[in-house]
Amino acid sequence: MNKQSWKNELRPLPFILPFFIAYLAFTIYPIFKGMQMSFFNWTLIEQQEFIGLEHYRNVLVDPNFWEAFRNTTLFVVLSTPTMVILALGLALLANLNTRFRTLFRGAFFIPSILSVSVISYVAIFMLQPYTGVVNNLIQAIGLNIEPFWLATPSLAWVSIIGVTLWWTVGFNMILYLTSLQNIPDDLYEAAEVDGATRSMMFWKITMPQLMPITRVILLLQILASFKVFGQILLITDGGPGTSTRPIILYIYEMGFQRYDLGYAAAMSYLLFVVLLILSLIQLRMGGKGGRMI
Repeated sequence: MNKQSWKNELRPLPFILPFFIAYLAFTIYPIFKGMQMSFFNWTLIEQQEFIGLEHYRNVLVDPNFWEAFRNTTLFVVLSTPTMVILALGLALLANLNTRFRTLFRGAFFIPSILSVSVISYVAIFMLQPYTGVVNNLIQAIGLNIEPFWLATPSLAWVSIIGVTLWWTVGFNMILYLTSLQNIPDDLYEAAEVDGATRSMMFWKITMPQLMPITRVILLLQILASFKVFGQILLITDGGPGTSTRPIILYIYEMGFQRYDLGYAAAMSYLLFVVLLILSLIQLRMGGKGGRMI
């Protein structure tokens, strides 16, 4: 390679270098620093003695960790299929050729641009036991009950999942909507000529065409659900008791309330292993059925 070629290759470097330095400082370095912390007794003030794998052994026998992990898994199992089905339904509605199409798209997507603090405090206001909008609507339809949404474990989960769906479904709806618009019209026209019904066209054309993006949405939603934190912290703080405390909230409590950063780091890396395994399984399953996207 001659000198001029080297100059051409290095010309983009000044533009890439600031991002690369920031990426090393704020992503790569914290990853290895956190791994180092998991092998030490480490507080907010100082690094203490090296203890090897003791934190990892303690995590594996910690009942609070397993309770938080079960809570997180419950949230994933309940929210992920609901999110996929709801996002698909809203995308089909937003793709209809009606004059309300723009309204549908805006109304479904706008909540996803709000911050977690905004949607959490709106939810708390709406779920108040006596003055909340939700209970007022329940009474308006003739049901004389006052559900305590945030004081009952089962209702607290319903509330958290409902708020999360309302907040995040817009992003997944846009992914589905984009894929719907990329399906060639020729497929539907040919099927209509052959006498196919709308139901047949949906199951034989639309759904197969949407399978790649469905795998992507499923993977992203599982990862996002395992990392649920903000809305639960602000709405229930893991309560009643610890019945809705997810694993990230428990890590937060150990690291920044009890100041045991080494133990929190160990839990973080165990969660990372779980997410990595789930991602590899999903990618492998996607590979058998075709490209992920």
